Amino acid sequence: MSSMKAVLKPDVTLSLKLSPSPSPHDQTLKPEERGIRLIQLLLKCAKHASSGNLHRADACLSEIPELSSISGDSMQRLAARFASALAIRLVKRWPGIHKALNQAQEPKLELDRAKPLFVRTFPYFSFAYAIIAQTLLHALANQRMIHIVDLGFSDSKLWVALLRGFANSPHGPPHLKVTCVNGNKTILDKLGRRLVKEAESMGTPFQFNPLTVNLRELTEDMLEVRQGEALGFISMLNLHVLLAEDDRVVAHFGVNSSDSIKDCKQIGDFLGMIRSMSPKLLFVVEQEVDHNLNQLVDRFVEGLHYYSAVFDSIDATLGSNLVTEERLIVEEMFGREIENIVACEGLERTERHERCARWVVRFAQAGFKPVRLWYNSCEDAKQIMDAFGKNGYKIVVERTGLMICWHERPLYAVTAWTC
Repeated sequence: MSSMKAVLKPDVTLSLKLSPSPSPHDQTLKPEERGIRLIQLLLKCAKHASSGNLHRADACLSEIPELSSISGDSMQRLAARFASALAIRLVKRWPGIHKALNQAQEPKLELDRAKPLFVRTFPYFSFAYAIIAQTLLHALANQRMIHIVDLGFSDSKLWVALLRGFANSPHGPPHLKVTCVNGNKTILDKLGRRLVKEAESMGTPFQFNPLTVNLRELTEDMLEVRQGEALGFISMLNLHVLLAEDDRVVAHFGVNSSDSIKDCKQIGDFLGMIRSMSPKLLFVVEQEVDHNLNQLVDRFVEGLHYYSAVFDSIDATLGSNLVTEERLIVEEMFGREIENIVACEGLERTERHERCARWVVRFAQAGFKPVRLWYNSCEDAKQIMDAFGKNGYKIVVERTGLMICWHERPLYAVTAWTC
């Protein structure tokens, strides 16, 4: 009983809360020294958490808040997010305590604005939208009945651009049906009203088909694909959730090495369902990082490397104003991803991002072939990169698709496929 008290001393509880400001104890360290020390502490804590040494993990968590802060520099803010995720992982060993602490915590920031804010402020998705729209308009230029399925992102910025592009077709606007899959009915209702109004203003024949389901529940019948429709799919940061599975057996036998590709029936069945409908195009945007690893330390290192680039790009884009509501909302969104990657296992761990090379294998196994993306002739994409390029954003064209990078670090991959 005494050992239980030692593990559950107040330091663990306090570490669940993100420090709003730096501790005065960190003033003697230079930012570079502080960053190195934080990385050392985080990695040590992850190793102790992975091996079950809760006393030593707790000791690290007691020291990290002295150096980290959600209002500090990018490394301090990143460390605060990862430390919080590690603390939650430790406390989840006692479900009752974890539940009670969750109820006692202050409510997290409302994230309805997080995704639109991130799309508007950073060039990653604006660039992907421009490329997807240009490729779709080129590939479906002669089609008179077009059906495009959004597999969960539901952002009007993409769809309004597509509506306007099709409305200006040399052959006149085609009949366009948009099916949007999203578990949030409010988002779908708002998007539907916007697109119907936009289509009416341009005289475009239009049908909106909202599906309030998640990808696991989606069936072919729900999509109502009609004969003669040119079918396309767009997945923005959605497919990786279908990689979630109970991987305790794999972890037990140590099958999943860092370079192996895990078989997953759920994603295989889903891609098979899409292929059975013979779509003209399937667009996929995914995070360019491997978080689908069984070992906590492996994905922890991947996560630190990846999200450090993300947080640096936030600083570069938002400037030196370190405490803003917008920054907190965007970083809370990434903090929830980090929490899922670090604190969750099995089916609960849905942020299972994989690198493009692994997705290429999965699509090839499902019978898909890569399609060339229209980048060189896409003036919108070039203008976006010109506007943001001075801050370190760049595009790398590869054989399998396009990489959207911050400096030399690929953060998002854009690919297109056909049957």
